[in-house]
Amino acid sequence: MMKEIIKQHEEKMGKTIDVLVKELAAIRAGRANPGVLNKLTVEYYGAPTPLPQVAAVSSPDPRTLQIQPWDASILRQIEKAIQTSDLGLNPQNDGKCIRLSFPPLTEERRKELIKQCSKIGEDSKVAIRNIRRDAMDKFKDLKKKSEMTEDEVKDAEQQMQKITDKYVKEIDGVVAKKGKELAEV
Repeated sequence: MMKEIIKQHEEKMGKTIDVLVKELAAIRAGRANPGVLNKLTVEYYGAPTPLPQVAAVSSPDPRTLQIQPWDASILRQIEKAIQTSDLGLNPQNDGKCIRLSFPPLTEERRKELIKQCSKIGEDSKVAIRNIRRDAMDKFKDLKKKSEMTEDEVKDAEQQMQKITDKYVKEIDGVVAKKGKELAEV
């Protein structure tokens, strides 16, 4: 029972790391990264559809993204989605594809993005700690029901703490890597 609870909660922590990595990938660094477009949706046949599902996104050079829609009739919708997003990019539509030029980041903007990454990292740590708390509560409930002994609860809590520490350290590493990427001129 104890191992199942630990395994379930460790999987939740792993998913938290996955979400963190996706969120950080969507933050625009100084170079073109197709990941920044993952959150954009385009109105396609009456349904909001993620941009990567309606177009091929490529990076012909480090500062440019090229968006080639499968259906040329949605070029205007893609252009509109980019303009209304918080990316701060101006799309260039040539009638066949859309090009996005990524200007170099200012020092002030770099610092702002690094702070944003740190905040996302802290939110992820809070989520990890909440998962640990939930597991600890389950262990205590099992002890109250006499399904676990005091020693088993202590062992389980120590295991959960080790797992929590491992994931918090992983979050710090992921955030530091993104911060370093953003700080590079």
